[in-house]
Amino acid sequence: MSNAQNLGVSPTIQIGTIRLEGRAMLAPMSGVSDLAMRRIARRFGAALVFSEMVAAETFLHGDAEASVRAEGEGLAPHAVQVVGCDAGALAETARRVVDAGAVLVDINMGCPSRRVSGALAGAALMRDLDNAERLITTVVEAVSVPVTVKMRLGWDDTSLNAPELARRAEQAGAQMATVHGRTRSQFYDGHADWAAVRAVVSSVRIPVVVNGDCATAEDARAMLTLSGAAGVMIGRAAVGAPWLVGALSRALDAGGPAREPSQEERREAALEHLDWLVGKLGPRAGLRHARKHLAAYADQAGTDATLRRKLVTSEDVLETRRLLACAFDCDWARQAA
Repeated sequence: MSNAQNLGVSPTIQIGTIRLEGRAMLAPMSGVSDLAMRRIARRFGAALVFSEMVAAETFLHGDAEASVRAEGEGLAPHAVQVVGCDAGALAETARRVVDAGAVLVDINMGCPSRRVSGALAGAALMRDLDNAERLITTVVEAVSVPVTVKMRLGWDDTSLNAPELARRAEQAGAQMATVHGRTRSQFYDGHADWAAVRAVVSSVRIPVVVNGDCATAEDARAMLTLSGAAGVMIGRAAVGAPWLVGALSRALDAGGPAREPSQEERREAALEHLDWLVGKLGPRAGLRHARKHLAAYADQAGTDATLRRKLVTSEDVLETRRLLACAFDCDWARQAA
């Protein structure tokens, strides 16, 4: 545990030149943490938000979706997560996203998906620490902004090498390490082992953030206590509740319960998210992409099954907007119709 935590002082997380206000961050989530979600989470008090994972070679080939993932207009600080196994491609992608406004580059070394790890990227790099270190070194040398690394505990229970990867990352110039408390082999099964992250904290001087299964203020406090980490990262629990990250950040600083926004504030945030997706991607693609978010917003609002089904199957933007508003406040929706 850090000296600040031992003294009962709320520690400040310093990532190179970036000083965070708060200790709860929004995780990078492929296909989920789009720009609108990040803006909302940041506005509600998230200390830091990360872009969706940007595949380096896809980005460099001019893929439109990859470019959208890397956007950060209206965000400060703007952090982009990159993934790949080729040092040159990762470095060039890092340079380009920094030129476009990113002030922090995170390297994904923890994604468990077969598509990513099968391409020897993401969590597969935990099986080749020499290459992982080379990639970090190359990206650090390519940009002038802080570089961070996100990892898992290891590939499986026989290779829990996150402390070694974190040490190598620090030596290569990384300014922060985030550790998801599962191995790659676990994917998302079982429960994250927050206490296992303490070995990583003890092995480096840079800030360590603990990730996995954080949904409440009690979770966040337990994660910090068991791991000794400087901060927490929230992923799946923030889907449909992007305001949660800020609420947990305030709870950690204040030591009390998480204060969540009003129903009206939630409704307006959900509608803002939908409007951005439709405006960015067009009505058809926007609605299709929004469905995972719409379902999550409906679940968070306690919507009945009939309304939820209509919401996620609607192909009309105005009808979808009305149904989404109704999920939070049916009286308001009827008056606005």
